Amino acid sequence: MPIVYTVRSHDPRTHRIAFRIDLPASPEESAELVLPTWSPGTYEIRESAREVRDLTARESPGGPSLVVDRTEKNRWRIVGTKGKEVEVDYEVYAHDLLDDGLDADAVHLFLNAPRCFPCLEGHRDDPVEVVLHLPAGWSAFAELPRVGEHPPRFRAADYDELVDSPIDCGLPVEVQFRPKGIPHRMLLCSGPGNFDAHRLEEDLPRLVEATIDYFGDSPLKGFTFFTHLSDRRRSGLEHRASTSLIANRQMFRPRSAYEEFLLLCSHEYFHVYNVKRIHPKVLERPDLTRETYTRLLWLMEGTTDYVATLLLRYAGLDTASRTREKIATHVRNYRQGPGRLVRSLEEASLVCWIDLYRPYEESRNQSVSYYTKGTLVSWCLDLEILHRTGTERSLQTVLRHLWTEYGKTGRGIEEEEAQAIFERATGLDLGSFFDRYIRGTQEVDFAAFARLAGLSCEPVAPKEEPEKPIPGYLGVEFAPERGELRIREVLDGTPARKAGISPDDEIVAIDGIRVNASGFGDALARLPPGSATEITLFRRRVLTSVRLTTASPPPEKYRIEPLEVAGPLERKVYEAWLRSPWEPSKPGAPNGSGLTRG
Repeated sequence: MPIVYTVRSHDPRTHRIAFRIDLPASPEESAELVLPTWSPGTYEIRESAREVRDLTARESPGGPSLVVDRTEKNRWRIVGTKGKEVEVDYEVYAHDLLDDGLDADAVHLFLNAPRCFPCLEGHRDDPVEVVLHLPAGWSAFAELPRVGEHPPRFRAADYDELVDSPIDCGLPVEVQFRPKGIPHRMLLCSGPGNFDAHRLEEDLPRLVEATIDYFGDSPLKGFTFFTHLSDRRRSGLEHRASTSLIANRQMFRPRSAYEEFLLLCSHEYFHVYNVKRIHPKVLERPDLTRETYTRLLWLMEGTTDYVATLLLRYAGLDTASRTREKIATHVRNYRQGPGRLVRSLEEASLVCWIDLYRPYEESRNQSVSYYTKGTLVSWCLDLEILHRTGTERSLQTVLRHLWTEYGKTGRGIEEEEAQAIFERATGLDLGSFFDRYIRGTQEVDFAAFARLAGLSCEPVAPKEEPEKPIPGYLGVEFAPERGELRIREVLDGTPARKAGISPDDEIVAIDGIRVNASGFGDALARLPPGSATEITLFRRRVLTSVRLTTASPPPEKYRIEPLEVAGPLERKVYEAWLRSPWEPSKPGAPNGSGLTRG
């Protein structure tokens, strides 16, 4: 008999959902329900148990009450269950429209099992069903077998499949398409947005087909893009046959915003292969009540980000120059973080639970994003492999090997196995690369790797204008607080750090003249790099001052452009990489020689 979870009702005014769990009879004296503390793919502890209230149990159907003892924050023990079928009733507060969220309002109901369906301890392998009592006219969607219609009823083979299968209910706009003959759909949920359904119907199949072609085949029988329109920044969470996306309602126009949405779709769809099937062994069936550690998130997320960018190009949804711009933006972001020289990619992957997903004032000084550096390291590896093998092999060769040898077979990647896999697939010795840039913290010479494809990679020099001088640089970031200049972070190696300015200090004057958030930019414009100045500030409510000399600001933009001259192999590498002809930059055009190095 399956364990049955039922959505009995939901109240959009209070955002509370009423649930029932029907437990089959068992020989056990007690039953223990355990709610996960995280969802696979998030690597972030969420205290969802705090949103649970009024959990009671009784013999089924409608029999006497049973004793329920809450033994831990996310555990409930039901006493006296031996030989009895049991009904468990409870409510959950659902007002969290995130990619792994739980949300209930007047137009939409979004369910993720780790947030609302506790697992029956010792029965993770048992089949489960979900029954949904919904408002009249609503539909229910999930990539699960549907075993009932009135009310909608879905079945999962076990609790893990339920965890990997979000359920969306409401009246979404549905866009259907069949790339390679496989049914796909995008559901646009939670109200209005500036999307063009016909444009999505044309563009998404091209992106999906480019992804399938990249690996050579598909494991899917169907796929759903659950797209939740919101006012939040974009995000996504991967599942084996679906993805949950959060998109700003207005991000489908102009073209630059729409490209960001397509990149989100590309990233999450690539996870069908990389993460959901190609994965670290430790993530095969993790304990969802505690952190699970791996050093391979750079490969799971950073490499996915990199290839997702390429796939927009391969699908004809992006130009070669725009692809280079996206890589250059990653270079800029990476170079602006002092922590890139402190924490390796492997360590950043390992400690993401207290690092990437829990940033604080010192994060940028001591760590690096495995998304950003992982993207760039994957790019450098791709060019290195293409160049050293005469374009006979590439990063695609490695990922196809991973798909064939690991993804299709269900074999997990051991923690120390990545380098050996890359070397088997390419026939190259890559130990030095892994030592320097993945296990180590050596600065990456992006210009040297770019030259392997006949490219330059340099910062763009700021334009000096007589009426608009280059402002001085302190090295601080501010917290938005009612127009105050309250400091959120201070970066290593900058004038502010050398002068002893600290997070939470509030700047109130520069050279004795009062300043606030609206006038701070103008004040710095009057202090070009190399200007000695006095900063007056409040520190823990005590007035003090420091002296410093302003520095040049870090580059705001990098450019990756073809060189004026490149050899035959370098041109061949470029064309294999971007599937576009290499064309030299025009003489005199910025390509490296006219740019300044940071």
